[in-house]
Amino acid sequence: MLRRAATSSRGSSSVWSRSQMGSMLPMASTPFGNSAFVFGGVRSYATQGRELTVREALREAIAEEMERDPSVFLMGEEVGQYHGAYKVSKDLLAKFGENRVIDTPITEAGFAGMGVGAALSGTRPIVEFMTWNFALQAIDHIVNSAAKTRYMSGGLFKCPVVFRGPNGPPRAVGAQHSQCFGAWYSSVPGLKVVAPWDCDDAKGLLKAAIRDDNPTVVLESEILYNEKFALSSEADNKDFVMEIGKAKVEKKGSDVTIVTFSRMVGEALKAAADLEKDGISAEVINLRSLRPLDTETIVKSIQKTHRLVSVEEGWPQCGVGAEIIALANEAAFDSLDAPPERITGADVPMPYTGPLEELAMVKPTNIANAVRRVCYRKKQK
Repeated sequence: MLRRAATSSRGSSSVWSRSQMGSMLPMASTPFGNSAFVFGGVRSYATQGRELTVREALREAIAEEMERDPSVFLMGEEVGQYHGAYKVSKDLLAKFGENRVIDTPITEAGFAGMGVGAALSGTRPIVEFMTWNFALQAIDHIVNSAAKTRYMSGGLFKCPVVFRGPNGPPRAVGAQHSQCFGAWYSSVPGLKVVAPWDCDDAKGLLKAAIRDDNPTVVLESEILYNEKFALSSEADNKDFVMEIGKAKVEKKGSDVTIVTFSRMVGEALKAAADLEKDGISAEVINLRSLRPLDTETIVKSIQKTHRLVSVEEGWPQCGVGAEIIALANEAAFDSLDAPPERITGADVPMPYTGPLEELAMVKPTNIANAVRRVCYRKKQK
């Protein structure tokens, strides 16, 4: 029987309790050129600008990179005439033409393989999957062809392809459309994996992925597509990119470190605001990049707060949280004053029915309760 919303695991133990559910660097010479703004690290001094949805920020990133580099093109199901299944590519066909915005048949293995081949031939394809769940049809091209060719060729062949699309649970689409693939792809050497949260993330990480010479997986949140964020004035610049592999401390704190990514950053910040009422100061880290992982930022935060909670929408076994807790045990064990906890989606295929789906998804209450446990506070909501 499914009893609670999210599963929790203490420390590195393989035994879990389902009842306990509960940064900007100066302008510099970079791989992207001397004129690029590179954002990363643990601080951001960005000033707020216009408000965009995450969908619009992604569209701007694609359009700016297509304007900048004629070798960049977009391909996928319905990306052209239908403006994209989630309207990320709205009006790009009219702007760039059918040779650069390419509608493909419903064959993920086919167009993903074409994208890899095009990248090996000197172009920079952006391959859109209608959902990352459908990319299972194309995983051989992503993991074997794209990720390994540069290594197997001794660096002779680069594969600058971007695979992007919605990841993680949306709403009311059932088990086969609701999986988070963060742990899957971040385990593969040769891939870079990013997971944006706000509009700065979406724009800066996607532009960096397109310019990178390595195959990059961009895991977007369908639920976030309509969310609005203030785009920083720095991000509102065609030369703006983020450094892949740098996390950001979204909120400073002193009592506990919450490490998370994508949509869960917002949920963690809500939990942190609630915890402030109880006198608990939570530091919230937005990973931004799952591979490479910014271990330095995570370890430094644990050394300061002495407690750790990881949060993700995926399943617990072999998840991103498992990797983060392993890192804490290996690199910051002597700094821990309590066993780490991880909050994940429920360890079941996502239910279709609304009430059960709600129970299976992570909410701020689950995060806050995990924090109270590691801080040895009794209050449970």
